Amino acid sequence: MQQQYQGWADERFGAVADVFAANFAEFPELGAAVTVFVGGRKVVELWGGTADERTGRAWAQSTVVPVFSCAKGPVSISAHLLAQQGRLDLDAPVARYWPEFARNGKQAITTRMILGHRAGLPALDAVLSFEEIAAWDPVIRAVEAQQPLWEPGTAYEYHGHVFGFAVGEVIRRITGLTPGAFLRKELAEPLGLPVWIGLPESELPRLARLVEAEGRRPMPGPEHLLTRIVTMNGALVFPGLDVPHGWNDPALHAIELPGAGAVASATGLAGLYAAAVTGLDGGERLLSADTVTDAVREVSSGAGFLGFDMGARWGSGVLLDSPAFRRLLGGRSFGNDGAGGQFAFGDDEFGVGFAYVANRMIGHGDARATRLVDAVRGCLG
Repeated sequence: MQQQYQGWADERFGAVADVFAANFAEFPELGAAVTVFVGGRKVVELWGGTADERTGRAWAQSTVVPVFSCAKGPVSISAHLLAQQGRLDLDAPVARYWPEFARNGKQAITTRMILGHRAGLPALDAVLSFEEIAAWDPVIRAVEAQQPLWEPGTAYEYHGHVFGFAVGEVIRRITGLTPGAFLRKELAEPLGLPVWIGLPESELPRLARLVEAEGRRPMPGPEHLLTRIVTMNGALVFPGLDVPHGWNDPALHAIELPGAGAVASATGLAGLYAAAVTGLDGGERLLSADTVTDAVREVSSGAGFLGFDMGARWGSGVLLDSPAFRRLLGGRSFGNDGAGGQFAFGDDEFGVGFAYVANRMIGHGDARATRLVDAVRGCLG
């Protein structure tokens, strides 16, 4: 098979390189990267294809790409880190840290309910402009005013963007830093990891441009709860790439959109999960075994409020191993995926930090990342 990539893989992980190359041959792959850490040491770093189809710019080792809801991984790791430090009780009412949150029937909602998509806040009633979303505080006021759609804790539905703002405001109330600033100051910058929630203008030359594959399922009408969840009542577009405030617009990447607005490289995301479960290059792990045990305890599964059962299993802010949805390495695997096909996870039993990112958005049934995870599993034996 003709080599479609650059980079390297340890001899033991050659099968990952084979699958990465096969993805270019068997899927409408445009540009992509995969990175794997084992035991805190990088064992795979591969990249290939085209970062910008308009100019022909090649995907480079330093290329970053929008990774959509993979943003929930850094936000969740941040929350669990604060819990580990004794600064956040995930099972205490959110109002302990954010008193104004308790309005309109939300007094008993805990941070864990939000992390597990059980708070009854999948979407907001308020219709906000892009500028209001970018300003942060108008969203927080809308969350405070929102009445839950169901009795908190009794059902679940994907909380999309509200997840990031609500957990992010808890982080801000405790630390004084918005979630994107906390991520950079406490995690990404000390570890040298290219991952942002709120991309600086200086990083734009590294940014890959998204392209939508043919055949993606259209969104339901604007009044449908799913569409309201994904678009924040129409203020954002999806998939909406080459439109104002669309997912190729630098103005969108510049704001803090912590439920779905991270920008990262595969190495940035894989490195963050590796740091969480093993530490990097001999450094201390960010999350203890007890913290990971708490994170991977199942909180939600089965049919959600909308009646769909995709086969997903949720811990506290993280997707868990689920053959019907995301087959990972085992019971201590945890991660998050993104609408473009991206996926990143960590596992402290196998000592793995993994991430795959791409700029061709294939949609439902996208198997590219799953094939790579299967290859990693085979290499680990």
